[in-house]
Amino acid sequence: MAQSHFRTTANQEAHGLMCAANPILEDVRPAREVVPHLPDNMILASGPTMPWSRYHGGQRAAIIGAARYEGLASTAAEAEAKLANGEIQVAGCQDYACVGSLAGVYSASMAVFVVRDAQSGKRVYCNFYEGQNPRRLNYGVYDEGVHQRLLFIDRVIAPVVGEAVRRAGGVPLKPLMIRALHMGDELHSRNTAASLLFCRALMPELVSMARDDRHGVDKTIALLTEDHYFFLRLSMAAAKAIADAAHGVKGSSIVTAMALNCNEFGVRISGLGDRWFCGELPEVRAKLFDGFSEDDIAWMGGESMITETVGLGAFAQAAAFPLQAYQGGDPETMVERNLSLYEIVQGDNTAFKIPFLRFRGTPTGIDLFKVLETGIGPLMNMGIAGAGGGQIGAGYVRARMGCFEQAARAFKQQYGEGG
Repeated sequence: MAQSHFRTTANQEAHGLMCAANPILEDVRPAREVVPHLPDNMILASGPTMPWSRYHGGQRAAIIGAARYEGLASTAAEAEAKLANGEIQVAGCQDYACVGSLAGVYSASMAVFVVRDAQSGKRVYCNFYEGQNPRRLNYGVYDEGVHQRLLFIDRVIAPVVGEAVRRAGGVPLKPLMIRALHMGDELHSRNTAASLLFCRALMPELVSMARDDRHGVDKTIALLTEDHYFFLRLSMAAAKAIADAAHGVKGSSIVTAMALNCNEFGVRISGLGDRWFCGELPEVRAKLFDGFSEDDIAWMGGESMITETVGLGAFAQAAAFPLQAYQGGDPETMVERNLSLYEIVQGDNTAFKIPFLRFRGTPTGIDLFKVLETGIGPLMNMGIAGAGGGQIGAGYVRARMGCFEQAARAFKQQYGEGG
């Protein structure tokens, strides 16, 4: 398909908007207070919205768990019945400007980060990381331990972080992300440096707050410094803000969202509105924890690949060689995979750069037509969920062609053969 001047110009514009976006963390609040039009009886889940009857496995269990945590049902059976008759509703996270990790579940009382793109003014939201325990709600587990850890986040950690953020007048996230890339993170499966940099940014406010709330501040500092994945949800929110800044450019074939639910993988395209184009689940390559095999792998959704959508994660893996210990592989292969991704994007990122590649900008702005022309599916780093719930490993997945083929047909129908 010959690319028209119209599409070329549109893709350049979308790429420029991604690179210019400036996400700033401005607050932390319960979702019901800040997410526009979010009903109290709504549970948000990762990926394109489906009827309740189509959710299964860990994602279904996570939705039920979130309903119980919210007090919408006292038992799993009651939650199932209310979800079936519509008393409890389910929708995709991104329909509400949110972004969800794994199963992706949100309920109205859960604390969320509020991130605004200073360029476009658009706001997005992401809930908190639940901690290091592999048994987490977003991995399809809900028990008393999960319940107590969620309460700890909502009642202790989130209020402290929110107050510190407000006292600081907001926290620009992009400078932290740029620096973290130079310190061994790729801002999806590795957020070690970013988490510590974020703690450092809040430290003056936390020290001041400790005079009145020593317990809460001590617990918060412990979580921020001990758990190297705290920043992941901020990275996701920042990436969502960056991607949304480039969404809605007429004539652009740039991908502005990638997401999974428990059944399928979907993409959104800048010039094609808010429609999802869905296909098969991705191919997976994983390093599993001891005691697990490939037969234990389960799909329960995920939207953390919004980071790859804007040139991070697997699109910056050559910046994060320490990932070998977590998801396997070797430096040479990581560099080779990273270089191949330049073939499917509009261009190099002007802000996010990889030291090993002589500070070349990360490949940014996935063009659906370049994906189809090269046959190279986007790569995405991710944690691997188990059929019994919880995390059982880590690795990367590669998108298949079906969703891009659907998007290309829709693009040609809307804009003509050459776009």
